[in-house]
Amino acid sequence: MCPILFHVGPLAVHSYGVMLMLGFLAGLALSRRQARRVGLSPDVALDLGVWILLASIVLARLLYVGLNWREYFAHPLDILGVWREGGLSYFGGLLGGILAGLIYTRRTHLPFWLLGDVFAPGIALGYAITRVGCFLNGCCYGTPTSLPWGVVFPGITTLPSHPTQLYSAAGSLLLTGLLLWLHPRLKAQGQLFAAYLMLYGVLRGIVEIFRLGVSAEELVLGRHHLLLTQAQFVCVLLLVFGALLFLRLGRRGAPNPLRAAPRKAR
Repeated sequence: MCPILFHVGPLAVHSYGVMLMLGFLAGLALSRRQARRVGLSPDVALDLGVWILLASIVLARLLYVGLNWREYFAHPLDILGVWREGGLSYFGGLLGGILAGLIYTRRTHLPFWLLGDVFAPGIALGYAITRVGCFLNGCCYGTPTSLPWGVVFPGITTLPSHPTQLYSAAGSLLLTGLLLWLHPRLKAQGQLFAAYLMLYGVLRGIVEIFRLGVSAEELVLGRHHLLLTQAQFVCVLLLVFGALLFLRLGRRGAPNPLRAAPRKAR
């Protein structure tokens, strides 16, 4: 665990903030490449990427603070400490990115689903890198384990625990590769983004198993406790929504330009 990478004079450079920005830059670079592949200018991905960054951070922070409002009620200025402590809800960030994309495409008259496909692999890559920041920060850790790769987070855990941050990072890297492989094989625009929603829901749902009761709270509806974390409940909704969207776009969506493009002769 290394929450602070180094100091520049009195300024502490926090590992979470650094990995968050590295994840954004890597995801943006991949999205620019994907934009070129589908016939869009890479500058489109750059313009939209900046808006996605701002909107996703704001909504990710607001949702996290809303879910943990008791921690910030007495110290509201701590809400601004995202670069120092992390504390972002990925689902809020995803919603912020989608809203930014909807506004951007409405103003520019560009196809929303095509840009969703362009950004899907980059989102997965950026998520993977950011989760390394969670590992360095010591947040989002898992339950105690006797497995040889269990990690003790000094000052946080006393027993070796599942490094669920690294599970998420590795899974999302695999997801990035799978999305790049799928893109030219899907029929319609938007199906790749829908596939990302489904696959991320499965990945996050599995990782949450190792976080339940430690860094992930069990869902409570009324007086009833469910055998699901809050994130797993959202993942179920995400999986169902992604599947319905995938099927609908397959029937009525615009053609995927990568599939329609003829293969180059060898």
